[in-house]
This record gives sequence, structure tokens and C-alpha cells, in this order.
Amino acid sequence: MITIKPFKALRPAERPEKTAALPYDVMNSDEARQMAAGNPRSFLHIDKPEIDLPPGTNLYAPEVYAKAKENFERFIKDGIFIEEEKPCFYVYAQTMNGRTQYGFAAAASASDYAAGKIKKHEFTRKDKEEDRTRHVNTLNATTGPIFLAYKHEPKLDAILADVAKRAPLYDFTAEDGVKHTVWRVDEETEINNIEERFMKVPALYIADGHHRAASAANVAAQRAAANPENTGFENYNFFLSVIFPADQLYIMDYNRSVKDLKGVSAEEFLKKLSAAGFTVEKTSVKKPSAKHEFGMYLRGQWYKLRAKPEICGGKDPIKSLDVSILQDNLLAPLLGIADPRTDKRIDFIGGIRGMSELERYLDKLGYAVSFSMFPTSMNDLMAVADAGLVMPPKSTWFEPKLRSGLLIYKY
Repeated sequence: MITIKPFKALRPAERPEKTAALPYDVMNSDEARQMAAGNPRSFLHIDKPEIDLPPGTNLYAPEVYAKAKENFERFIKDGIFIEEEKPCFYVYAQTMNGRTQYGFAAAASASDYAAGKIKKHEFTRKDKEEDRTRHVNTLNATTGPIFLAYKHEPKLDAILADVAKRAPLYDFTAEDGVKHTVWRVDEETEINNIEERFMKVPALYIADGHHRAASAANVAAQRAAANPENTGFENYNFFLSVIFPADQLYIMDYNRSVKDLKGVSAEEFLKKLSAAGFTVEKTSVKKPSAKHEFGMYLRGQWYKLRAKPEICGGKDPIKSLDVSILQDNLLAPLLGIADPRTDKRIDFIGGIRGMSELERYLDKLGYAVSFSMFPTSMNDLMAVADAGLVMPPKSTWFEPKLRSGLLIYKY
């Protein structure tokens, strides 16, 4: 049983396209500064407040969080944000490359997260958790939505389809070509129906936003502990989320480039691949077309690697992942990448950047080899989460990204 509730969103009064911003964690400070240049309405002034401080400012310095609060309060005072008159649900749709995904924007339960009913598939880093925990506590709000998914529920899907036939609250296309549409659901009977339908959903899955979810749960635990009269239904016991049907979501490939071949020649490396469990053939095709296939770019030539059955992990939800097969049988034993989370010899490239970026790493940046991956599926992700396991790092790249600043959840 999943508990969600409607909320009184703080949202843009007008021109939402000027406020909406990519998640804070997909860019560095310099990139954020460029994105927000000349746009005082950009939500990056709140989510990446260091852009309004001198370059080089420590990202975790007290003045960064103070600036976030100052900017947040300015947005409210200046009327850039208005607050909804009553609690509502919303439907949030994104259209990219001709396909659309529809989700419920709602306040999700920190108790469900703590109980494992909102399931994780990634580890989080303590420093990143602490950063967003401070950000949430300082603003008294969760600003970046957590990207959640549910398994097939036709009656919830039908509600999404029905709401999408109405006149939208927001409808705009961002600079990257992604269309964003938001509808408000404010009729009491419909709100109750959505809540009741989610009470029949056994679990939700975090697609993206593990650090945001963990931070919101931290705040809920801290405030509940400090409140002897805590009921579990205070605003701080919930966090902002957008919940999509899993079968509508699109996971892109998450590719790899390695700086060197660990002291061996390209010829020696190619010979080692067969003994490591891969078949190798030259190709002009850059992207793999099936699970357990990999593209490899080496010395200006593309190759297709296919994992032999003996290294494919059988029914093990972790070992059967392509990211695990590559890591366990090639990156670690042949290239010495024992810990991809910390090793500085490997870079990860989201599929949105294309195969030309993998080539650029070799042709322009001097890297030794690039690997293109077949995308991890939502079924793979949910199987790992259902088993209570954790995926290897950089297993999934979701597109399009949810925009921050369209709907904000205040405590």
C-alpha cells in the first residue's frame, strides 16, 4: 500500500519556461552559471545558488545555503512564484523525439521510503545527502522532484489519459526541444480516487533522484524526532515526486571511456578479449542491438563484442546486467578498473550525447578505448530493487529529465 497526498504547490505565476531548470546534479557550477545568465527567473538561482557567489566558492559553505534561501524568498516576494489555494495533484507530461510519458505529481511518503516500499537501486554518497538535506532544511521545502515509477496499473493509466485531454496549466517547449505539459487535478472526488488507487499499489521504484529522496527522508526523520506530537502526516513527512507508469519510461545507454589499456598494446588487448569471454568482430555499427552486446571503439575502428553465455550471469539480477558483465569480465580484470566509482581512469557518458562523444574521447582527448552499452531495462531495474540489491554505478540514464521549479513542495 502506497500513501501519497495532494499538496499546495508553489509554482510559477507565468512564463514557466523561464523558471524551469534541469536537475541540479546534471551540471557543474560553470555550466549552471551559463544556463542562468541573463535570466533572473531561472530556478538555478535556488538549486545552484553558488552561481550568484564568486567563482570558486565552496559548494558546501554556509553562504551557499543562505543565498539559496535569499533567492527563494525573493522569488516569492516578487511574485515569480504563487501558492496554490488548496492541495492538488498534477499530471506532468514530457514529450521528446515524438514519445510522451505522463506521471502524477504528488507528495510521496517518507515513511514508505523508510519501510522499503519506495525501492532503491543505487547507493548514495554521504556528502551529497548532507548537501541536499541542508538545502531542504534551509528552504523548508523540497524543490527537485524525485522520479518514481509504478508497475502496470491500468486504472491509474486511465486517469492520466483522461486528465491529459483537458486544458493544461502549463505547456511549453524547452530549449533542448523537450515539451513539458502540466495539468492540475483539484476536484475532490478525483483526488480521493487517485489516493485510493495508489493505496492498492504495492511498491514504487526510484528511477532517478536517489540523493534527493534520501535527503528528504533525512529531514523527515530529524523533524519527527524533534516533534513529540508527530503524527506522520505533517508536510515534512512527505516529499515532492512525479510517479510514472514504468512501461512509459525511456532508459538510454550509459557508456564508458577508459584512458589507457593498462600498459598493453591494442593488439594484445584484442587477443585478451576472447579469453575473457567475448567474441569480437569489426563493424561499422556503433551501438549494440541486443542485450549482452557491446560496441567498442579502439584506434579509430568500431568492434562488436558479444558476451559468451558462461559470463552472462544466468538469472542473477546483478551479474546478468550488461554493466556488470563488462565490469566483471573486462574493465576490472583487463583494464584494472577495480572501483568505477572512484577510479579516475574511466569516464561515463550519457547516451543523450551520442556515439560521436565516445569517438571524441579517443580522437580528441587521447583516451584509449570506448564502450557503447545496450540500455538497462526498467524490468532489470525493478528486478534488482525487488531483490533488495544495488546496481553497479552508472547503470541507467533516464531521458528526458524532470524539470525543477515547476512545482515546489513547501513544509
